[in-house]
Amino acid sequence: MRVLTLLAGAGCAIALAACGSQTKTVTVTSSPGVTARTGTTPAHTSTTTTRTTRTTTTTAGTHTASEPAFTEQESQKGSQADAAAAAAVMRAHGFTPNRLSEYHPDQTLRVLLGTRTGSGDGYDQRAFFFLEGRYLGTDAKEPSAALKVVSQSDTEVVLAYQLYRHGDPLCCPGGGQAVVHFQLDNGKLAALDPIPPTSSSSGPSRY
Repeated sequence: MRVLTLLAGAGCAIALAACGSQTKTVTVTSSPGVTARTGTTPAHTSTTTTRTTRTTTTTAGTHTASEPAFTEQESQKGSQADAAAAAAVMRAHGFTPNRLSEYHPDQTLRVLLGTRTGSGDGYDQRAFFFLEGRYLGTDAKEPSAALKVVSQSDTEVVLAYQLYRHGDPLCCPGGGQAVVHFQLDNGKLAALDPIPPTSSSSGPSRY
């Protein structure tokens, strides 16, 4: 009986030893980007950092900043000073400016029309030319009854003269008009078209 008891005990011991020697293996697969508690990253997991650059496109096009207000004001003051200086030259020659707005300081060749000071009928007119503010001279040696600026650009001014036939009164010119182009030629004023005579008994004239 004792022998059986001993054998039974030995069998249980062997069984327990066998149970204790078994090892359970658990495989844990970590998802990419998941960090273990210890702070280590699984060997098979690679970390990729992607930088994103934001590009903003506007439909307004290129924005050009305007000049500061004080710069614009200084430019306006300079233009007004140039026009005033040209008007002073005219007055010194006995003429009063018709319209200062006709004087363009941004052009190389500039023109200003004037009427003889004290004229009661508004006739007796001349065109005064300037090269960047420097006085060049007038369109003709003698004034015209009336003329106007047709067009002007950087180096050219186009004038139109009222023409009279012999016997026409000042109020009613019947000879049409003559258009004369004036241009700069090596810093000097040149008329590209014939300037009508001051007076004539046989053809149209400026008086």
